[in-house]
Amino acid sequence: MFLARKAIVTELFLACHMAAKLVSEFATTTPHHNPSLPRICVMSAKITTKFGRAGPPAPRHAVTVYMGSDWESGVEYGTDAASVIARFYDAYPRMKPHRDIVQLSDAVMKHLGSLDKACLLFPSLQSARECGDYATSSRRNDGIDNCPVAVEDVTIRAFVAKEAFFAVIFPAVQYHVVVGFWKMVGAGITSRFAEANCAHLDELRQVALEDAASNRDGFECAAHETLRRRILSLVQRAALRPDVSSRVTTGDIYLYQSGMASIYKPHTYMLNQYQGASVLFGMSFMDTILTLEQFGPGSTFFGCGSEQDLVELESHLGTSRSGGQKVQAIWVEFPANPLLRSPDIAELRRLATAHDAVLVIDDTIGSWANTDVLAMADMTVTSLTKSFNGYADAIGGAAILNPASAKYAALKALFDAQYVPEMHVLDAETFERNSRDYLPRSARLNANASAVVAYLRARAQDPDSSVRRVHYPSVSDTYRAFMRPATADFAPGYGCLLSVEMADLDAARAFYNNLDVHKGVHFGAPFTLAIAYAVCVYLKKEEWAARFGLKQTQIRIAIGLEDTDALLEDFRVAVEAADQAKSTGSSQ
Repeated sequence: MFLARKAIVTELFLACHMAAKLVSEFATTTPHHNPSLPRICVMSAKITTKFGRAGPPAPRHAVTVYMGSDWESGVEYGTDAASVIARFYDAYPRMKPHRDIVQLSDAVMKHLGSLDKACLLFPSLQSARECGDYATSSRRNDGIDNCPVAVEDVTIRAFVAKEAFFAVIFPAVQYHVVVGFWKMVGAGITSRFAEANCAHLDELRQVALEDAASNRDGFECAAHETLRRRILSLVQRAALRPDVSSRVTTGDIYLYQSGMASIYKPHTYMLNQYQGASVLFGMSFMDTILTLEQFGPGSTFFGCGSEQDLVELESHLGTSRSGGQKVQAIWVEFPANPLLRSPDIAELRRLATAHDAVLVIDDTIGSWANTDVLAMADMTVTSLTKSFNGYADAIGGAAILNPASAKYAALKALFDAQYVPEMHVLDAETFERNSRDYLPRSARLNANASAVVAYLRARAQDPDSSVRRVHYPSVSDTYRAFMRPATADFAPGYGCLLSVEMADLDAARAFYNNLDVHKGVHFGAPFTLAIAYAVCVYLKKEEWAARFGLKQTQIRIAIGLEDTDALLEDFRVAVEAADQAKSTGSSQ
């Protein structure tokens, strides 16, 4: 009876979502939208998604992938991610190029007639050249499987189909080396750009690099300004420091083709000017760690984000500065992924000011609906892919400069000199449409996550329970200090992301295997996603990850928009299975 009810709800979800998509096509594009636009629907059902396919409603440009229902699928991914990703039909866009991008790449290589070559495609000459520098850098030599591509073996060609783009061409046998740039920093073309240009393959032609570089059709349009206004309205809504947020203009908002590009690009702007080292404070998304390490003279990682780390950071900043190697920027996630700790950004602000460093805060997880950290930062970065977009069908990012910052003039000059628009118009239009119901969606995500956290914490109070603890920002005074004030239309919360820690591996395995939600990366989707984070991401670096509190017994949960009662029932079933596994030693 319960499963039948859930199946009916699923059908309603899909119908509602598609109808809402049609409604949104004809809705106004003004950022002052009607928050009651009918985009929010509910879903909970027995998972029927096939391995390697996107979760429902699985549009063409889906950014989710179902990684398999059981624990062993996560172990397989952690052991050999490349072989697992190769079997995905859909994938998170930076895992591997989307099939439309592959089609456009194949058309380029066919045009060139280079059978032993491969290429990666970029929306700007800047990004193409950066890929070439990455491919030929001595850092690509790992002494095992990888070595740099010879400089003479890398070429850049410009093409036009519907719009101009750039191909970095290299020996096919070294694809696994060069694609590391694509995966890490997200600076390539998007699937929507590829789809639009694949429709014009009969017009594909090679053009001069300079001509293509000056052709920015599709990358700076009215849609981009509308999107910036939407973002600006959210930055200024219920601000903690109106004196700061009121000074922000759309000219301080820079758009990128992925969340990682919104980190990578500002990092390179500062490197080009200062050539300084970086600091990453607190645990962070893996590719942020790698980007700061791989590009520039190095990065120091304070992965716990603790008070002791603050003491050590202050010493490091002083020593670096006195030694002539001043830190150029301190990067921090607020809260941090995946344990949702909220670092002391007020103290980081003090240290950054005292040691003349830029403080960059990634506020993706807290999200503009819930938190306001702009006054603490010189710059914020946000993945638009997540809660802002909300429908798991587009990737993009934004960087926002703080006009009240002492660093503003210098940063503004850097951005205006080096920023190249690379977000395609179709992606900008998608973000604008999908974000119209951002606030009511965020309210639903907050409420669902809080309900699940309350249930899991209640279970953790029982010493015989398989649930040991729940990681969620609601326990943090630091997080609460930066929550926006409640308004008539929205009460801030703690976001959709949480991690649950189980008593042992048997309990974690049973919980994961019996949790009837989609298994995969991403958060902010319409449906709940779970991932055995430390297993999938850090299985080969278990001891290193453990130093920062990451354990294989932790499951990261990204709560969706499902019916709350049905969602709680899913978690109750999973916890009861974990309780049994813990008490009997069985993980079935």
